[in-house]
Amino acid sequence: MSGADSSPEPFERAVACVIPAKDEAARIAATVDAVHKIIGVDLVVVVDDGSSDGTAEVARRAGAVVVSHDRNRGKAAAMETGAAAVAERDGARPRHLLFLDADLTDSAAAAAPLLEPVQAGRADMTIGTLPAQVRADGSKAGGHGFVVKLARAGIHEATGWSPEQPLSGQRCLTRVAFEAAVPLASGFGVETALSIDLGRKGFRILEVPIDVRHRATGTDLRGQLHRGKQYLHVRRALAARSALPADGGPSLRSLFPRKTTP
Repeated sequence: MSGADSSPEPFERAVACVIPAKDEAARIAATVDAVHKIIGVDLVVVVDDGSSDGTAEVARRAGAVVVSHDRNRGKAAAMETGAAAVAERDGARPRHLLFLDADLTDSAAAAAPLLEPVQAGRADMTIGTLPAQVRADGSKAGGHGFVVKLARAGIHEATGWSPEQPLSGQRCLTRVAFEAAVPLASGFGVETALSIDLGRKGFRILEVPIDVRHRATGTDLRGQLHRGKQYLHVRRALAARSALPADGGPSLRSLFPRKTTP
């Protein structure tokens, strides 16, 4: 894709990391510590999105700038709040923005490869592709890939590009690219919408392999409910952009198959 933000960015351009977090007191300190090790990141902002535990205080003690929502407003709102907090500290040369999940713990340092293509002006947004995630018991994490397939097909329908991991929340982008995507799509549709909105506007998007690990979801009821919510949010984001794939993706019922009695 040709770049709407085509002027090369100098490599030394600083990067601010924004971490949306809800009830991540057990993991956020390790994540913030790891991000501080990434060369080029000079500001870490944690957005406490209505947590009921000590996420904000733990993040503050770890050295992050903390901005809090008095109630849970969702990931997209947290991303916008974090970006606004960065902008308040930026001068004439705005920082690039690195968005990472709060539960990466020490593996967050491995997100470093996302920075260089953006800093060097070769990409306007990078997306981290993660290795297969496993749960604590060693079993493979995730579901049947319904939501991923829907997001990938919708992005292809809208832009002609099929990303490997369309739902990845590990992303680095220029301030110009971020502003071009505001307001962000709500909920779990934010990543899919970012790829569509920026792709349609000609921004350059590059997937970059990174060896990070997050808290893996399983196939239990909690995991299925999470994927059901993801599916609804992604479908809503696609519908708002007239980008639903021809087959409409899987039905919601297929995400929650009934158990049959033999």
